[in-house]
Amino acid sequence: MTTVTDRAELRDALGLLKDREQIAERLLESSAKHSFDPDKELDWDAPVIEGKYYWPPELLSLYDTPIWKKMGEEQRIDLSRHEAAALGSLGIWFEIILMQLLVRHIYDKSLTSSHVRYALTEIADECRHSMMFARMIQKGGAPAYPVSRVNHNLARVLKTVSTTPGSFACTLLGEEILDWMQRLTFPDERVQPLVRGVTRIHVIEEARHVRYAREELRRQMLTAPRWEQELTRISCGEAARVFSLAFVNPAVYENIGLDRREAVAQVKASGHRREVMQTGAKRLTDFLDDIGVMRGIGRKLWKSSGLLA
Repeated sequence: MTTVTDRAELRDALGLLKDREQIAERLLESSAKHSFDPDKELDWDAPVIEGKYYWPPELLSLYDTPIWKKMGEEQRIDLSRHEAAALGSLGIWFEIILMQLLVRHIYDKSLTSSHVRYALTEIADECRHSMMFARMIQKGGAPAYPVSRVNHNLARVLKTVSTTPGSFACTLLGEEILDWMQRLTFPDERVQPLVRGVTRIHVIEEARHVRYAREELRRQMLTAPRWEQELTRISCGEAARVFSLAFVNPAVYENIGLDRREAVAQVKASGHRREVMQTGAKRLTDFLDDIGVMRGIGRKLWKSSGLLA
């Protein structure tokens, strides 16, 4: 349950909101101390290491399915190489959307505020991340995996009609699930060193982005008109449905010699995969529930996405 006490003090179920400018100033200080240039930080010339995965096996879509149990180690590693490329492609698609939403958010705000300055800093981070993911895909030798034409065009609609709180809710949807996966990836010695380096940089810098989006979404859900709050719940739920589908790119299976339809069917039926996605989303869904986003039709859409138990 969220409440507005007065114009000077905003409080929701998570407590008193902090001053927007103070949060931005702290994030700017952190950015100055802990930002990375992937072109210089990572050894792009180092050869790949034979026998190492490109993504932790337990996070692969087919893990523990009947197909997985029939696959040899070489084919499993190849699956990880292609799925890492697909997730990198998904990340680039999402970050391009995020950058556009952030520009929209600051368009009519004070150009000299710390809040706007941090948004511009985050946009610069996301530019570097997108280039880093693209370079990682090229280094792995797998193709890029664009999302389906339907999802690509649905994102056009989202960018056009999204409310401000809806934009930040969708930002968290794209950031927090991948962040959870990457936190398991960068310390995993079974994974290629370059992929671990990419995910380490992304985790450190995304922590600031998540803080910025969470604090702003809390503020927006307290101050936005009721119609905008309700539209946010619905658009966020629909985004969850689209995003969960985009997490699996069926072309991956064809490219490693598997039957596309059978592989997709086994992923949909996989209890392990469902648990992975729901666990990855839990921190976010708990937060959205606390601040009043997971209600009504929106909650039903989240359940239909498979990201909410």
